[in-house]
Amino acid sequence: MERITWDQYFMAQSHLLALRSTCTRLAVGATIVRDKRIIAGGYNGSIAGGAHCTDEGCYVIDNHCMRTIHAEMNAILQCAKFGIPTEGAEIYVTHFPCLHCCKAIIQSGIKAVYYAQDYKNHPFALELFQQANVLVKQVPFDIENIYLFLQKR
Repeated sequence: MERITWDQYFMAQSHLLALRSTCTRLAVGATIVRDKRIIAGGYNGSIAGGAHCTDEGCYVIDNHCMRTIHAEMNAILQCAKFGIPTEGAEIYVTHFPCLHCCKAIIQSGIKAVYYAQDYKNHPFALELFQQANVLVKQVPFDIENIYLFLQKR
């Protein structure tokens, strides 16, 4: 029996997480994986218990929403909160990580970043990933292909 690939599976999880996003500027999801097991997930939104962009609007300074914690950061912080090691893990993200998330990914010991869509890919982020020997790979995700796959089963 044919199955979707691991990359498709984990990227689908990230796209599902993005549906929980509360920032109206961009819905992003991130899934941290170690040994083919999901260890954390995150989406971009406000601090726990805080006002959401969907309720009160984005709080924008210098073209960045200050109200929002990025999906990658939320997933990494979830691991920190519950004592789950990220050393050697991989992260699947719906969009290319920003420069700040890039640095957090590197510092957390994540060894690979798989992203579905380019989004303001910062050249310094790419340089930092390369310096830290973090694999960066685009994994296109097309939900229609997943549905077609399911229909063939």
